[in-house]
Amino acid sequence: MISVRKEEVLRGPHESKIYSDFSHLYDKIFSRFFSERIESVIADLAIPPGAEVLEVGIGTGLSLPAYPLHCEVTGVDLAPEMLERARQKAEENRWRHFRFMEMDALNLEFPDNSFDFVTSFHVVTVVPDPVQMMREIYRVCKPGGMVVIINHFRTTKPVLGPLIGALDPVTRLLGWHASLRLSDAFAGVPLRIEKRFKTSPTSLFTVVLARAMKETGNGNGKLHVVRPGTE
Repeated sequence: MISVRKEEVLRGPHESKIYSDFSHLYDKIFSRFFSERIESVIADLAIPPGAEVLEVGIGTGLSLPAYPLHCEVTGVDLAPEMLERARQKAEENRWRHFRFMEMDALNLEFPDNSFDFVTSFHVVTVVPDPVQMMREIYRVCKPGGMVVIINHFRTTKPVLGPLIGALDPVTRLLGWHASLRLSDAFAGVPLRIEKRFKTSPTSLFTVVLARAMKETGNGNGKLHVVRPGTE
């Protein structure tokens, strides 16, 4: 996945065996747990023709089959081994609507307001600075664009929350944080959460759909939200 090295972090995700040494096993390990959920969420977005989509932390490309052929998808990741597997999938299936770039989620190398949709699946808890990642996602998303996050967030339930949080030192060795709360990840980032749900009552993962609240530059100083496909 995508991250940068910080000394205070026990292990960055791209340094974890799950994300680098075992990149060739990633699909076998995680596809059965993640793919169906990701594909369902993307399908429900009803991405319009011509939409520009960015997926942050595309990994080996578990999500590739879900994106419609009529949009343009840029997938970024810091792990070259995983990006190569994603490229191979696109080539084998003759999908021409993807491009892949090695890039840091905390420093996205795109101009402001570049994408209609920005997606990120199971990534925000593996970066050293989740808020900075969300700020970058917000920055490159167009005014009124949709941000789609799927991730595990620490529950606010009084008993279960501290119990899961206690596992954080262990999960950090594997490259992800168990203690991150959704409210902390979105803190101070001007994203309006429009929908938040779990795909099943027993799921550990939360789906978040948020709108990028920005001025469109129409000169009247008022916020005008433009939804993807309506410009």
